[in-house]
Amino acid sequence: MITSVLVANRGEIACRVFSTCRESGIRTVAVHSDADANALHARVADAAVRLPGAAPADTYLRGDLIVKAAVAAGADAVHPGYGFLSENADFARAVRDAGLVWIGPPPEAIEAMASKTRAKELMGIAPLTEVTEADLPVLVKAAAGGGGRGMRVVRRLADLDAELTAARAEAASAFGDGEVFVEPYVVDGRHVEVQILADTHGTVWALGTRDCSLQRRHQKVIEEAPAPGLTPGLTAELHDLAVRAARAVDYVGAGTVEFLVADGTAHFLEMNTRLQVEHPVTEAVFGIDLVALQLRIAEGHALDDDPPRARGHAVEARLYAEDPANGWAPQTGRLHRLAVPDGIRLDTGYTGGDDIGVHYDPMLAKAVAHAPTRAEAVRRLAGALERAAIHGPVTNRDLLVRSLRHEEFTSGRMDTGFYDRHLAALTEPAPDPLAPLAAALADASTRAGRFGGWRNLPSQPQVKRYAVAGEEHEVRYGHTRTGLTAEGVRVVHAGPDRVVLEADGVQRPFDIARYGDHVHANTTRLTALPRFPDPTTQHAPGSLLAPMPGTVVRVAEGLTEGTTVQAGQPLLWLEAMKMEHRITAPVTGRLTALPAGLGRQVEMGALLAVVESD
Repeated sequence: MITSVLVANRGEIACRVFSTCRESGIRTVAVHSDADANALHARVADAAVRLPGAAPADTYLRGDLIVKAAVAAGADAVHPGYGFLSENADFARAVRDAGLVWIGPPPEAIEAMASKTRAKELMGIAPLTEVTEADLPVLVKAAAGGGGRGMRVVRRLADLDAELTAARAEAASAFGDGEVFVEPYVVDGRHVEVQILADTHGTVWALGTRDCSLQRRHQKVIEEAPAPGLTPGLTAELHDLAVRAARAVDYVGAGTVEFLVADGTAHFLEMNTRLQVEHPVTEAVFGIDLVALQLRIAEGHALDDDPPRARGHAVEARLYAEDPANGWAPQTGRLHRLAVPDGIRLDTGYTGGDDIGVHYDPMLAKAVAHAPTRAEAVRRLAGALERAAIHGPVTNRDLLVRSLRHEEFTSGRMDTGFYDRHLAALTEPAPDPLAPLAAALADASTRAGRFGGWRNLPSQPQVKRYAVAGEEHEVRYGHTRTGLTAEGVRVVHAGPDRVVLEADGVQRPFDIARYGDHVHANTTRLTALPRFPDPTTQHAPGSLLAPMPGTVVRVAEGLTEGTTVQAGQPLLWLEAMKMEHRITAPVTGRLTALPAGLGRQVEMGALLAVVESD
């Protein structure tokens, strides 16, 4: 019997595994980097072991340190989570060699399937070795890992070498393995996968299908089970292929076989030899706990001959600290509050007061809704996200709500090109027009209580300015004997935490939360602007500013001050949250400044380079 489990991971998945372990009476052990010293997963575990450093290569990718941590903490089993070392056969062997139980597939199965190149060979598919114009577009892909790391679409042959280099660097940083390969890029296919579960007694379950077509940068955003619109024949074919892949490597434990479906044909992508981020939708539909089943399989128990029956539909949305309208730029800062309405499952590695740093993936949480039908599940999740309290940095919440309500998604006609086609419309700013006034009145009610706001003599209205979704909004209000007033609306109530406004006979309540200059009025995020702004630092035309905090990991070869550059030419690469972000020349001209050298850590808005136009 397993009595204590160390999770060789962080954040949401570590907390997820700990939850099942606690319900099963199993002690939990966390590992954490210095950057994660106060992270939720380290706080909720029964014991925690420090991994010195912050970068994944120094911490969560150090299998030797993790095995030592498990032994030191008295754990008798290791769960790898997903990402990091979850598909590393050497790590699995090291865990077993230390006398610990490995809660995952055999190392031999990992070796056969964790490398996507070897997996394709096993399934009779050969990668492209020499790419020609006729092969375009192609996909450069990391052989190890997942989550969109080390993945690039190449549409011009001239870009191939640069994208191979970037993909290798990203893959090595995320997985400790820089191997990449090239395959044909299936345009606008659907990403469909099959959850499999296998025991040591020869039983393999195929647990339905999932659709994960809504992706950004090849990383999934919205997933659901079962995949809508598949014919019974295609579903059966997908199940058969998934079971065949599992049996081909004597698989044990939870795994996922992924496909691209186009024109009714299934194209094998890979087999992920681990638990997937989107596993909760399968759990909801089948009424099971996949982590609990992983533990039972690791203890040698047999699965039933047949899996449970599927019931209803489940949809999951990944909540990221990122700005979809600004190139999906990751966001950092203090997460003040995170709460969703009752009836929605929320898997998260954060709680109110936690800081979102630059070192790891920007996913905050996964929200999951289950209902008897797809339409009901989608409606329930969209409504819950719309009402959720998410106070802190910019997130993709509005994008998720709009995506779930988009006609292409609600009708089940989405594919992997969804955001390529619709991102501009989905990120069009649409702030609540009454939110700035509500924020101003809440602030005024606080000050009026302290200093008194009404004056006997008429005076000019008070003015308050806010930035909302990159746009400036100015509101005006006044004080009277009876309280606060504003033109065009009736102020029903104005308090520091709640404001009720009536417009055209309809009353609108606003819950107000303040965190320094940032204000949340219901779901609208505002930044209070000073009445008399201080002079700001002026940047020369052609200045390139860091879109996010990060580290300069590469500078274009031969690039120095005075170099002539072409518009769109890559100048340097900034790494933030395990992704590389390319900084390019905005115009053709001369590089007049390059203050951001290799290895430099920069804050958001820091000057990286200046290109003077010809």
